[in-house]
Amino acid sequence: MLWRTLAEVPTDLGRTVCVIGNFDGVHRGHQHVLREARSIADQRGLRLVAVTFDPHPMAVLRPEHAPTTLTTLEQRAELLVGYGADHVLALPFDRDMAAWTPDEFARQVLAEALRAAVVVVGANFRYGNRAAGDVATLTAFGASHDVAVEGVPLDGGPQVWSSTYIRTCIAAGDVAGAAEALGRPYAVRGVVVKGDQRGRELGFPTANVPAGALTATPPDGVYAGWLTRVDTGERYPAAISVGTNPTFDGVIGRRVESYVLDRTDLELYGVEVQVEFVERLRGMVAFDSIDALITQMTADVDTTRDLLG
Repeated sequence: MLWRTLAEVPTDLGRTVCVIGNFDGVHRGHQHVLREARSIADQRGLRLVAVTFDPHPMAVLRPEHAPTTLTTLEQRAELLVGYGADHVLALPFDRDMAAWTPDEFARQVLAEALRAAVVVVGANFRYGNRAAGDVATLTAFGASHDVAVEGVPLDGGPQVWSSTYIRTCIAAGDVAGAAEALGRPYAVRGVVVKGDQRGRELGFPTANVPAGALTATPPDGVYAGWLTRVDTGERYPAAISVGTNPTFDGVIGRRVESYVLDRTDLELYGVEVQVEFVERLRGMVAFDSIDALITQMTADVDTTRDLLG
């Protein structure tokens, strides 16, 4: 269940365990915090509510420095539930909320709306106006409001996993590194649109999704990965091209084009799909001839098939 405002939270929710964060990407560090919260919720027989923010606070406070996101809100909510949350509260972040003191935030969201018995956060969690609140501040609030607080270290391996680190990997085309930090392949979503249909003419029909400006997309190149229909969950191995078709002087904008291996019968126009990036095969180049392009595309498909098994 996704709630988009405090008003949507049921008044008869009962006491809860809450976990709070931006959760962009829902990476291994976030998953560690969620596991801790899920364990506490199970021990106490309470529901677990994941509290996040939409849009990212930086998009409101310093939009010129706002990062590209790793997940849409819908993806984030699905992942949070998949990793243990019973409900997700996406607080609509604006300048009014940014002005809340730590006490106002904890009182309105945690004590009143969610009736939190336990709050679990990452050890580096900050909240409230000018990020004045931290785990110690939240613990002091909890002591006077019957709310236990636990700060969980975000260590997920040889380093502290972070959304910034994952964005750096994606920007460099290191989708395998991003997948290691995420615990799954990095993915983008979008609705399939009609392209110039050159892939169909060449024998490699593709499902084309515009590269969103607000969501992180790997650099131009060819990747091995998977395409999934969001509505049915059907998942197909795919050779994926990101770019603008330089061989044909592409001018219609950057796209994520997925050729589902050995399938020419799929009709995906208007369908929302998720494209997962498993491995980068090569950079994007302009070929001197159509025959050279087809030869390389055939090789890319063969490599993709070998990588994905």
